[in-house]
Amino acid sequence: MVVTRDGGVPVLSRPYPGDRPDVTQFSGVIDELLDRYRALAHGVESLTVVYDAGQNSTANHERIEEAGIGFVGSLPPSDHPALLALPRSSYRPVDEERYPGLTCVDTTVTALGVTRRAVLTHSPTLHTAQHRGFDQTLAKARAKLAALQALARGRTRKSREAVEAEIAAIVRPRWVSEVITTTLTGTKPADLRLSWRTDQAARRRLETRIFGKRILFTNRNAWTTAEVVAAYRSQSEVESGFRQLKDPHVVSFSPMHHWTDSKIRVHVFYCVLALTVVHLMRREAARAGLDLSVRELITELAGIQETVLLYHDGGKGRPRAQRMLTDVNDTQRQLAELFTISRYTPTR
Repeated sequence: MVVTRDGGVPVLSRPYPGDRPDVTQFSGVIDELLDRYRALAHGVESLTVVYDAGQNSTANHERIEEAGIGFVGSLPPSDHPALLALPRSSYRPVDEERYPGLTCVDTTVTALGVTRRAVLTHSPTLHTAQHRGFDQTLAKARAKLAALQALARGRTRKSREAVEAEIAAIVRPRWVSEVITTTLTGTKPADLRLSWRTDQAARRRLETRIFGKRILFTNRNAWTTAEVVAAYRSQSEVESGFRQLKDPHVVSFSPMHHWTDSKIRVHVFYCVLALTVVHLMRREAARAGLDLSVRELITELAGIQETVLLYHDGGKGRPRAQRMLTDVNDTQRQLAELFTISRYTPTR
């Protein structure tokens, strides 16, 4: 799904079989987006596509370069150790007012077959989150190693190869093998002994090298670093759209009582259409000073109701009916004016 940075309004969606990787669909989506954009504008140079590293491939990037459009993406930090090794003294604030604490190095990088601008950022917030998450990962690994250590003291019938496989699985999560070192001695089950330790110096080096860092990849050389960061972070709009489609109460994609491809595609179409309408309304409300989520917007609009009063004088004939809107709060009154609900208000 492709959405606008302004309000997260869906402009393009493409359903595809779930057994296909996302990266294989990227080129087709870009082609369709370019066709639609050309129908509205004279050229595509002003178009900037923002996407995450999951869409990265040399073929996909070649398509972006051929199209002549702008892009803002990201690169896996571990693939570029030279950038990670840049000293902290080379980092500069991005924008203290918009992004407090966020620092960066504005440089270049060679990736995906081209050399382009790279903005290497360090976020204290991301650093803290990764530190906390890694603490939890290490705690789980230590607990599993402790349990395996007890079994390896002559209390297991597993072969050395089987125990080694278990150790490898325990330290497989990202970065664990860099910090925890293990030693397995013995050849027979009764002789196996496991020892392990956490290398705190290695952990400090790991945190200094990787934690909090992100490499943004772009060809928008005239943009400020703050504009590049803002563009990349606008991916939250499409993530919000997908979360909204998973909401079981408002603009919900499921339950989906369809099984054939054609019906599923139609179901996707009207779900995304509903999401488009509600995000357009949310954007209009935001421009009018009403900062509402989709659910809050729908709830407030649902509170604007019509009531029918019936008057009967006791004689023959049908009672006289008077239609009127119920009382509304200030937010509902503003929404009613914004969307000119008076057009649908009964006059008699």
